[in-house]
Amino acid sequence: MAEVSEVLMSVLSTIRVPRPGDRVHKDECALSFASPESEGGLYVCMNSFLGFGSQYVDRHHKRTGQRAYLQITRTRKAQKEDDNNSGSGDPPKKKPTRLAIGIEGGFDVEQEQYEEEVKVVLFPGRQEVVSDDLASMPDVVRERVSLSMAGVMAADSVSHALQVQQWDGEVRQESRHAPELKQLDNGLKIPPSGWRCEICDLQENLWMNLTDGKINCGRRYFDGTGGNNHALQHFQETGYPLAVKLGTITPDGADVYSYDEDDMVLDSKLPEHLSHFGINMMNMEKTERTMTELEIAVNQRVGEWEVIQESGATLRPLWGPGLTGMKNLGNSCYLNSVMQVLFTVPDFQTKYVSNIDKILDEAPSDPTQDFKTQVAKLGYGLLSGEYSKPAPDPSDESSSSSEPRGDQVGIAARMFKALVGRGHPEFSTNRQQDAQEFLLYFINMVERNCRSGMNPSEAFRFLVEERIVCQQSQKAKYTQRVDYMVQLPVPMDQATNTEELQEAERLREEAESSGAPPPPVPRACIPFSACLAAWSEPETLTDFWSSAVQAKTTATKTTRFASFPDHLVIQVKKFTFGLDWVPKKLDVSIDVPDTLDLAALRGTGQQPGEELLPEVAPPPLMTPDVEVKGILGFHGNEEDDSLYSPLLSPVLDDSTVSQLCEMGFPLEACRKAVYYTGNIGIDAAMNWVMGHMEDPDFSAPLVLPGCSSAPGTTPTESVSEEHLATIVSMGFSREQATKALRATSNVLERAVDWIFSHLDDLESMEVSEGGRSAGDSEGTREPPPGPRVRDGQGKYELFALISHMGTSTMCGHYVCHIKKDQQWVIFNDQKVCASEKPPKDLGYLYFYRRVAE
Repeated sequence: MAEVSEVLMSVLSTIRVPRPGDRVHKDECALSFASPESEGGLYVCMNSFLGFGSQYVDRHHKRTGQRAYLQITRTRKAQKEDDNNSGSGDPPKKKPTRLAIGIEGGFDVEQEQYEEEVKVVLFPGRQEVVSDDLASMPDVVRERVSLSMAGVMAADSVSHALQVQQWDGEVRQESRHAPELKQLDNGLKIPPSGWRCEICDLQENLWMNLTDGKINCGRRYFDGTGGNNHALQHFQETGYPLAVKLGTITPDGADVYSYDEDDMVLDSKLPEHLSHFGINMMNMEKTERTMTELEIAVNQRVGEWEVIQESGATLRPLWGPGLTGMKNLGNSCYLNSVMQVLFTVPDFQTKYVSNIDKILDEAPSDPTQDFKTQVAKLGYGLLSGEYSKPAPDPSDESSSSSEPRGDQVGIAARMFKALVGRGHPEFSTNRQQDAQEFLLYFINMVERNCRSGMNPSEAFRFLVEERIVCQQSQKAKYTQRVDYMVQLPVPMDQATNTEELQEAERLREEAESSGAPPPPVPRACIPFSACLAAWSEPETLTDFWSSAVQAKTTATKTTRFASFPDHLVIQVKKFTFGLDWVPKKLDVSIDVPDTLDLAALRGTGQQPGEELLPEVAPPPLMTPDVEVKGILGFHGNEEDDSLYSPLLSPVLDDSTVSQLCEMGFPLEACRKAVYYTGNIGIDAAMNWVMGHMEDPDFSAPLVLPGCSSAPGTTPTESVSEEHLATIVSMGFSREQATKALRATSNVLERAVDWIFSHLDDLESMEVSEGGRSAGDSEGTREPPPGPRVRDGQGKYELFALISHMGTSTMCGHYVCHIKKDQQWVIFNDQKVCASEKPPKDLGYLYFYRRVAE
């Protein structure tokens, strides 16, 4: 022990006690998904507090020279089997009664108990020191090591804040109207049953106003069920704020809604308020579903959830390389599904998994914050098969089940989710998200981090050709833009079961008028060919400013492929808005084919004999009294200010800008919309906004033609060296980074967006040793190269789909089906099974790969 004591004394300066703000990674390895429950446990560096599995701790020791690590090992305690669990990996049979996670009545989460062992391990000899050994060591050693061990174990793990502990969608606040609610002494007494709406005689979804005792029906839901809005109308007429849902009253409480506060609320005086109308809570029994139960039921529609998850079949669990499940971290199924599909694409495998050793060797000192390292770690975890093993049975080892458990050990991508979501208002939260939005967001992150070397996003990148023809002059304009996804509209009027839908609507109206429960609604069947035709058919543009006739006219826009990518992503635009701007999901079945031939949709470019629209800009936005004068910098003079183009304050219609801003669009985008449409009105500006919402610089400041700087920025303005270093580290030159920062008022986030939206211009900036662009002269500059895209024949085969269950992207659940070795496999978070009937007609995102010629 004396030898160990001497070693500890020699490395004492490298053993730190965690301070507030230190990031302690004691739950997950920085380079793998090893954890304290893994074989060999987790080794936490006692200096940097990074965690490493037994496979990677030697690598860290050799690279940094760090010798002291705290080894944390956890062993699962045996648990008795829960009566509510089938023991076969199926969900609990007990139905949730609260829209919550991790609390009584909510959706169950795994709560496991562990025995924990902690000791200090000294490298390279792996000498071990437990707490009891410290008693015989010098005071200075004992004190420092003990404090460090205690500090690490007491510190909150970085992943702790990212884990789902409890989430309750049913947390309600006390209504401000409840304590002093005035109730009318009208002598009204409510019977314990037999209620009807006083206006339409509806007998369900009834609400009693707690001020006057009037009983009326509730709101009509988006699918036509519910009530006829008579309780809401009563509030609008009287202003009486609180209502209780009849049928939900029990001795434990009831559903109370505040129309004034527009939310479900608590009423601490509910027994008193009910007794005013002769209702004794203690004698009431529940006869109606609560609002939470209704929401859960809507989000678990049998027709969609069971089909997509293949719940009716006994699925065969799969294990092995490429068949690794991902734990749900709390509404992270959208991320799980997208990443499972992406790492089926060879480009992502080659970029991140084939080079895993090189990437880890080159990882920075804190690999938890390195994008390439964390993506490679996730890819290797999914494809290696190391974590694709049956999950240990939490029940007593003596009990056995004839059915194999469907759950896997899997991987929990907490570190990855925290890194890619950092700073994003949605992806940094535990709320449900749109898988399509996350896919594009992640592709954008890959683009930013692959300026040099192979870029796997090129597998999805393609060019779109847009042909606009002026109907008055018959002259055409061709433009090309980069895209990563085809967004197919859903033409509901093309349903093949129109008669069935019309009959269902007639029955619904009859039921509504008679107060009977609404009949089940059939699913609309839409041909895939109709969706593709809706995407490719000519679109009429009104208020198109034609440079040929120098006026507004009508034009047609046709969209075609200018190139075909190696992998084609198709989104079915199921999510839309109703007339009341409430988001809803179209319940449709689309016969998506296994193979596609899109050759007929390739663009042809300018046709023989076809005249092009002249390249003339719209009329300038200046009044006659505006003086055109340059803004002079340090190098300017009054005789020649050509070095800096005139920076004018454009005369914009403030009322149009204000109207657009009131719709929720960014101010700078509104200013650009008014400027580029020639101040001709709200309609044209709105069309511009809708056509440019996807532009990377949509909300960037308005930069006038000929100006390289945003308003208020001069070309000689100094830029932040820290911001410069950040952009240069992404693969850009110092001159390019400087130009981006000056164009965006020295704001780093905007500069990064700006630089990626001006790649074509930046590619042509050849920087000489003096730091000045070799292409200063417009006459000597080469035309900027176009974006790199792959091209080939337009024949594809389906290899994956992501499906969504629920009423909107903000709720529900995602799963993905992937074709591996001619076998469809369902990835449902931690469950990975052979698919018997993939729901190809109910998908949301479809992934095709090019068929080899």
